[in-house]
Amino acid sequence: MTAPHEQAPALAAIPTIRHGFFGRAGGVSTGEHAGLNVSLAMGDEPARVEANRQIVADTIGLGPLNILKQTHSTRVQTLTGPMAPGSVDADALVTATPGLALGILTADCTPILFADPEAGVIGAAHAGWRGAAEGIALNTIAAMVALGADPARLRTAIGPTISGPNYEVGDRFRADLLAISPEGEPFFTTPAGGKPHFDLPGFVEAQLRAAGIATVENLGICTYAAPERYFSHRYATHQQTKTGRQIAVIAMT
Repeated sequence: MTAPHEQAPALAAIPTIRHGFFGRAGGVSTGEHAGLNVSLAMGDEPARVEANRQIVADTIGLGPLNILKQTHSTRVQTLTGPMAPGSVDADALVTATPGLALGILTADCTPILFADPEAGVIGAAHAGWRGAAEGIALNTIAAMVALGADPARLRTAIGPTISGPNYEVGDRFRADLLAISPEGEPFFTTPAGGKPHFDLPGFVEAQLRAAGIATVENLGICTYAAPERYFSHRYATHQQTKTGRQIAVIAMT
């Protein structure tokens, strides 16, 4: 059994790379978690989550999936072999080892996939607003460079995430983020009579380009705007319900 997913053209063009940005479609979970929920922490039945993870691994053609316990940190884990799911607290994975499928779970935060095909190094990062402001993307790049990657050769892709128009954050959020990362200022907008909104994927893309990465693809898919296709924590909160988590995966053959 396989599941539908989105791909970034720049990554799909690399013969040794397999990747996918998955949404809700193709899974076995039901109710509030209906679809391809891959998180064990949202109250879904563990057997269904494990089945969904297997569907993702079968779709990619490599497995098992290496999945972190994500904590909105800036910690990057370098893998040389498989890890038990949830056994490491971090928000990014990198490897130079073929056959390891790196997975990042999101439900509005920004998933980023990285590849340097010449060096044979890949990465995957989870960027919520705090992780982005504190440098999770830059730390991921640094960890890949330590394995032989070159930022000028890196191809990166930003997957489904909440968009600025749907990410109302308020004045306190704005102050907190700018205290950490003043360069985030251009990514705030305030509608007439409204509260500030933050363009998280735009902010992440700007960071990647500032780091010297020439190829940055943003799929431009908003999780909040398409709750039937993607899990969205904010949409579920507004609807007073629960939701699951989708996964972005990258691996080398």
